[in-house]
This record gives sequence, structure tokens and C-alpha cells, in this order.
Amino acid sequence: MNLKISLDDYLFDGKQKFNIEKSKTNVVEFYKDKSEYNKLSEEYTKEIDELQSKMYAHNRYSLLVIFQAMDAAGKDSTIKHVMSGINTHGVKVFAYKRPSLNELEHDYMWRTNINLPERGCMTIFNRSYYEEVLVVKVHPEILTTAQLLPQEITTDPEKVFKNRYADIQNFEKYAHRNGIQIMKFFLNVSKKEQGKRMIERIETPAKNWKFEEGDVIERGFWEAYMKAYEDCINNTASEHAPWYVIPADDKKNMRLIVSQLILDKLKTLKFEYPVIDEQRMEELNKFKQIILDQDKA
Repeated sequence: MNLKISLDDYLFDGKQKFNIEKSKTNVVEFYKDKSEYNKLSEEYTKEIDELQSKMYAHNRYSLLVIFQAMDAAGKDSTIKHVMSGINTHGVKVFAYKRPSLNELEHDYMWRTNINLPERGCMTIFNRSYYEEVLVVKVHPEILTTAQLLPQEITTDPEKVFKNRYADIQNFEKYAHRNGIQIMKFFLNVSKKEQGKRMIERIETPAKNWKFEEGDVIERGFWEAYMKAYEDCINNTASEHAPWYVIPADDKKNMRLIVSQLILDKLKTLKFEYPVIDEQRMEELNKFKQIILDQDKA
């Protein structure tokens, strides 16, 4: 059972402008109750697992799924719920936090590029190279205090980010031309809901270990981040690497929408299980007989 959703409500592929002020953080629920949510979630997981297994066997395409959002928007839980039950043999998840000293010694896309999905596989980035036009744009001093770029490159920060948008667009074209399909999700949570979740995190023993003071400090730059996300989406959305802006105030709804979109994407890819020729089938039947004979011994 698929949700009756319209891609136009969430898709930004560069053909239209994204306005974050007009973007919804909540929509009418696609599930009646918890029981229906669980049923839908299980059905999506099963279908995604079947298609991912077929993609793995086909060994031509790969899928890169990127999640970007403000803290407490639900990236971790969405990845956990959407991927729960998927064969881990063909799925990898990478979470990118503050760059290490080693990562800072390389170009800004190095740490993510080394983890691109192999053919037949699905890779999920929890945050990504987009941090370089989000966090760094809100805090441009990072360019000189941490990334240590040559002075002549950083004299005009706006030019730096304009070039980074172009670099990202070129990279995503390159990836697409090599069979890597890219889906980019911005989980759009409201400031009020984010504050509620942060307080819940502080008050819950199973969650308060995750709390960092820096999260509250970054919350003070909310408007700057919203502007950075708007600029980012408008400058990097394309037909081959679109952005999906998902209302994130209702976590269950958000997970179902993400699941539906990933499933729809997999269904568009032309892959099949490898066809065994007659000669190989004869060989397999011989091995089958050997196994049967071994069981008789």
C-alpha cells in the first residue's frame, strides 16, 4: 500500500525557486493511528529490501541518500526506521560530524567522496559535503581558522560559496554519469518543535548523553541557517540530483514520506536479477545433485 502523495509537494529539481518561509514543517498525517503507521512502515521496508537486493545483484546502479537538517530534526531516527530490516550487506551509513584534523588536511569533499557507494549498493550520509555551504556559510571564519585555505581564495567569502555550489553541481553530474543516483533530503523542522525536542532530550536519561551545549549556541543562528538552506537548495537542486524538502514536525509522517520517495526512486531504475544461460544452468544442476548425494551419505 503506497501513500497517495504528490512529488510536487516535496520535490525541488532546479526548475522552481525554493522559499523556506513558505515551506511547510507539518502536513496532514498519512496514517490513521500507530497500528496503520507500523503496517505501512513494515510494507515499505519489505519492498525497499527486495528492490535493493535486486539492485545489488544487477550491480550497475548505486544509490546515495543524503540527509541534512537542523539538530533534533530526526535524521538518526529516520535513517534507523527506514533502513531497519534492510539487508545490511548492500547498505552503509556514514555520519559526518565536526571534521577531524586529518580530514581538514584534505579538500572539503574528500571525507565524503571516499565513502561513495559501490555499484549495487545504497549509502546513506547523515550530514554530508553540504555542511560546507551550510555551517561554514553561517560561520565563514572556518575557512581561515580551520580549513586553512590560501588567503587569495578566502578574500571574498561569497565567491567561495558560489564556487562551492558549482563544485557540488559538477560532482553530482559526475556521480550521475557513473551510475550513482542521488537523493537529497532536507528534514524541515520548525524552531518551536526543535526546541521541544531539545528539552525532551535534556529531560530523558536515555537521550541526554547526546546533548551538546553547542546545539543551543547554533540555535541562536536559526535565521542564518534558514537562509543558508534556502540558498543551498536553490543553487544545487537539479533534475539528476533533486532536493526533497520533508515536513519534519511529525516524525512518523516524515519517515513514511521518505520511505515512499526512496521506494519510488528504486522503482524507476531498470535493474533485474542476472539471467543464467543454459550452460551455467546445467552446471548448477550438477552441483545441486552433488548436494543431494552428500545428504544421502
